[in-house]
This record gives sequence, structure tokens and C-alpha cells, in this order.
Amino acid sequence: MALENDTLAPDFELANQFGELVRLSQFRGSSAVALVFFPLAFSGTCTGELCELRDNLSLFTDDQVTLVGISVDSKHTLRAWAEQEQYGFQLLADFWPHGQVAKEYGVFLQEKGFANRATFLIDQQGIIRESFITAPGEARSLAAYRAALEELRQPA
Repeated sequence: MALENDTLAPDFELANQFGELVRLSQFRGSSAVALVFFPLAFSGTCTGELCELRDNLSLFTDDQVTLVGISVDSKHTLRAWAEQEQYGFQLLADFWPHGQVAKEYGVFLQEKGFANRATFLIDQQGIIRESFITAPGEARSLAAYRAALEELRQPA
């Protein structure tokens, strides 16, 4: 079961597409975070979703929200994909232990070996303020991100 809103987001440390270690807690006090779990790089639905986020990155940056994608792919796969699609945000490799962060957030699909499409909006204090998950195979809409960002703007 996915983590609920108004709970502390579990901290983690993962390598981004450049091999740099990123901790969720490094954003505390300076930026909210949109943590976007996706199944697999280079897949059609995931590419469409992340390209839409790339093309609307100002939705996040205007509100000082750091957009971070996360999947079970290796950092090398994520780097090739990010370069091909010109993503201007970090992609984190939940590669080993396989899907550990997705499991902590309750969105790992054990039978498939990857994370569901799940988004967690985490405020500057590290609290999950809004989240949404789509049915398997269903892309998340930009309207869902807009609504979640609006909720994040509301005082806790």
C-alpha cells in the first residue's frame, strides 16, 4: 500500500543519471520535491509522460519544486534516455537493492519487477502533502500534477 499524505517521506540516497548521489533530505528547508516513480526508461508511456513534464517544467520551477524521476533502471540507462530526450531534471536509479525505494513508498509491483506510476509531492519539511497513482498502463495527466501542486501551495 502506498504511503499516505501527511506522513514523513522516507529518506533515501540514490545515484542520479550522472552517478552523483542524491538524498531526499538534501532538499529539506530549501525546496519541495515532486518524486515521480515510473516503470521503465525508453518505454512508450513513460517517455510520453516525462516528455510532457520536460515540456512543462515551469509548472514545478515556478513554485520552487524540484522534479525528480525514479525507476529501477541503471544510472547508465537513465543517462542515455535523459540525453536522448533532453530531460532537464534528475533521474534516480532505484537499481540496487532492486526497487528498494519504491518498496519503501509502497509502489513497487513485485510481480512485474518495477514501480507503478506514482507521484508524491513532498514539502520542504519532508512531509508528503499530495500523491496520486494511476492504474497500470495509464499515464498520469498534467491536470493531476497541476492539482497536486495547488494542494502543495496550501498551508499545512
